[in-house]
Amino acid sequence: MNTEEIGNQITSMAVLYGPKLIGAILVWIIGGWVIKVIGRLVKGALDKSGTDPSLKPFLTGIINGLLKVMLVITVLGMLGIEMTSFIAIIGALGLAVGLAMSGTLQNFAGGVMILIFKPFKVGDVLEAQGYTGTVSQIQIFNTIMKTPDNKTIIIPNGGLSTSSMINYSTEPKRRVDWTIGVGYGDDLDKAKEVIKRLCDEDERILKDPDVFIAVSALADSSVNFAVRAWVNAPDYWGVYFQMNEKVYKTFAKEGLNIPFPQMDVHIHKDG
Repeated sequence: MNTEEIGNQITSMAVLYGPKLIGAILVWIIGGWVIKVIGRLVKGALDKSGTDPSLKPFLTGIINGLLKVMLVITVLGMLGIEMTSFIAIIGALGLAVGLAMSGTLQNFAGGVMILIFKPFKVGDVLEAQGYTGTVSQIQIFNTIMKTPDNKTIIIPNGGLSTSSMINYSTEPKRRVDWTIGVGYGDDLDKAKEVIKRLCDEDERILKDPDVFIAVSALADSSVNFAVRAWVNAPDYWGVYFQMNEKVYKTFAKEGLNIPFPQMDVHIHKDG
């Protein structure tokens, strides 16, 4: 093959593939610029919508990644490369990775749902998955909680997002419930009056709604009062524990008995 034939082949290939190559390069450059613009628009929309900061990088990363994959496939197709097999391989790899990471993907999806819908936030006291504690971190795969005795609990977001939970911090007020027993034969009106006085003396107990006090059960060893009072959520445990102590000390001074289970044993002698 002489120089002239080689030159003719190069010219033919340039005429045949040159426009495709130039078009592919232009599409690559313009597509890259469009992806950057879309990325900035998505980031701005997420900022305006108040999306959780932990979620923004993941959403923008996923969108950018999908757009870049589409751009690569488009450019390769313009160059005449057969994409059917390539797309099939990508699909098979995606399926294999999805099956291998099904639990991780479930936790990721759960984290996204939690960050979007916000059933709880950092600082909330939560009861979920058999644990009770204060939420210290909400990560994309796990939620970190601290128990009252300072243990760290790591809960996967997959199960957390699909199961029932109790959020003790959602409402600003909580109701404190006590069951207070007095002995049979004690003055019930006096016992009720003492309980009401102790509640009224505690400034943390709200006046509206008023404290509820009523006989709830005639138990084996005691007459039980159901006592219900409303407090601001941060005061819940302080009021609960201190009222128990006040009732015990005050009942003793007022001559009221707090009964405890007792057993009478009768001994019979034969003969």
